[in-house]
Amino acid sequence: MKTEIRDRVAALRQFMRDHHLSAFIIPSTDPHSGEYVPEHWETRKWLSGFTGSAGTAVITLQQAGLWTDSRYFLQADEQLANTGITLFKDRLPETPSITEWLLKVLQPGDTVGIDGWVNTFQETQNIQKELSKKQIGLTLAPDPFTILWTDRPTLPHNPVVLQPLEFAGVSCTNKMSQLLEAAHQNGCSGILISALDEVAWTLNLRGSDVHCNPVFVSYLLLTDEKYTLYILEDKLSDDVKAYLDAHQVCVRPYNAIETDLKNYTGKLQLPTNINASIQEAAHTQAQVTLATSPALLLKAIKNESEIKGFRRAMERDGIAMVKFLRWLEAAVPTGNETELSIDRKLYELRAEQAHFRGISFDTIAGYAAHGAIVHYEATPETDVPLQSKGLLLLDSGAQYLDGTTDITRTLALGDLTEEEKTDYTLVLKGFIQLSMAEFPHGTCGTQLDALARLPMWKCGINYGHGTGHGVGAFLNVHEGPHQFRMNYMPALLVPGMTVTNEPGIYKAGRHGIRTENTMLIIPARETEFGAFYRFEALTLCPIDKKPIRTDLLNDEEKAWLNQYHQNVYSRLSPFLNTEECAWLKEATAPLN
Repeated sequence: MKTEIRDRVAALRQFMRDHHLSAFIIPSTDPHSGEYVPEHWETRKWLSGFTGSAGTAVITLQQAGLWTDSRYFLQADEQLANTGITLFKDRLPETPSITEWLLKVLQPGDTVGIDGWVNTFQETQNIQKELSKKQIGLTLAPDPFTILWTDRPTLPHNPVVLQPLEFAGVSCTNKMSQLLEAAHQNGCSGILISALDEVAWTLNLRGSDVHCNPVFVSYLLLTDEKYTLYILEDKLSDDVKAYLDAHQVCVRPYNAIETDLKNYTGKLQLPTNINASIQEAAHTQAQVTLATSPALLLKAIKNESEIKGFRRAMERDGIAMVKFLRWLEAAVPTGNETELSIDRKLYELRAEQAHFRGISFDTIAGYAAHGAIVHYEATPETDVPLQSKGLLLLDSGAQYLDGTTDITRTLALGDLTEEEKTDYTLVLKGFIQLSMAEFPHGTCGTQLDALARLPMWKCGINYGHGTGHGVGAFLNVHEGPHQFRMNYMPALLVPGMTVTNEPGIYKAGRHGIRTENTMLIIPARETEFGAFYRFEALTLCPIDKKPIRTDLLNDEEKAWLNQYHQNVYSRLSPFLNTEECAWLKEATAPLN
């Protein structure tokens, strides 16, 4: 494989010479700025052999680099070894940015190439501005992988399906009107919806074009004259066509978007993360306004039907998790289970639940040292047997028609070291502190992020990933605009938003620990200082008590955990048999 990677990089360099380019930038995204992309656009993965979901490869005629974040440092180190591609650990003080590196290795008069379809307009502008400091050019080049990737997967042709109104809660006509009204407020007569989850949410449709994400490759153009969905038409059944027709949405070929935008003469709102080629096409005749897509916030604030759906989906997911944890407790001592085998078992138990539509991301089942690889994914090559000792980090989730789940539990499989118990309890303290937070209107995720980190910071420990992200309603498991992160995220936290709470500790070669619930922001109270909000734990699953150092928990933290466990038992026990209830009663019994 390493030789193949070198050959692919060499072929790209020949393409660069043919097009008079000194460097080429290959991001991880698609024309819709997706975090997870259809196989057709997994060009960075194909070129570099690095399989993480985030990263940017940069190839010059003599050197090659790949930038990725702390979730993937260990994985990238392994996968890039002997490929000739250097790992650059993004966001570390000593790591140059991509443009800083290019300014160092390129000469005045050189030209950097990018594919405008998979790079955002704003990012392109920023790169161009930086490179111009040394008279280095940037050009929108043809997609090299059309030629180089000979067995490249085609655009997906998977069918699109209706999302019932009982789960969606609001009609697509209502949503399209809201989006067009938002464009009118910006002085525009049209708006382009480009993000795949936003198109799916707006139209109350779902697909399967992206692994684990129920979306379909498309654009949605809403103007005062008409609504147009750009999509491969063979993906639409007669029922879906009739539904679109009934809601006055006409259908055009996916690739017709470029021509239609070139011919559009009105004032058009494009999302701030629009790709450079779409922006260039729209700019031909239209007056273009770049603004955050109004669908982003509308989608993030769940309506009553979606909230009810989340609660139901979490109950069913909790039932599957309880059955799994009870099974795991008995299975590990047999010595027959591995990281991959338990993943299969968990899938089977979830698949028994109503409305199950698959997993929401690839399960992270990391035993012992593998737990320290933040986004570890077991393969036949890396799979290890589980033993009756140490910790198992299990991060998993499911897609149900009425909700999306994301849960992490770290489990003691047997004897633990004092370090493992201490680290587990520090993570739990941070998790509980954030879970208990009550905060005023006007608060953003950055202001609360420190609550989850503080117990670790007091011990000189930190983690490199964000503490939490929004979760879609039978949509993408990662959703914005709100997040818990150390770096500033201005999106406010408001009732109706779902958000995860997932602090962790990762010690390379030893262990990884993460505890995660999905939460719902709800009103807490009104005071003379305004509205205050708090979190409702949506996830329903016991938190392993065996690794807890109770001497490190204060009374408030113990009370929160006991109350949470009481709620888990009361919500799930009616759906379990006698043996499962007995197991759950023990798993949720109050701390001593």
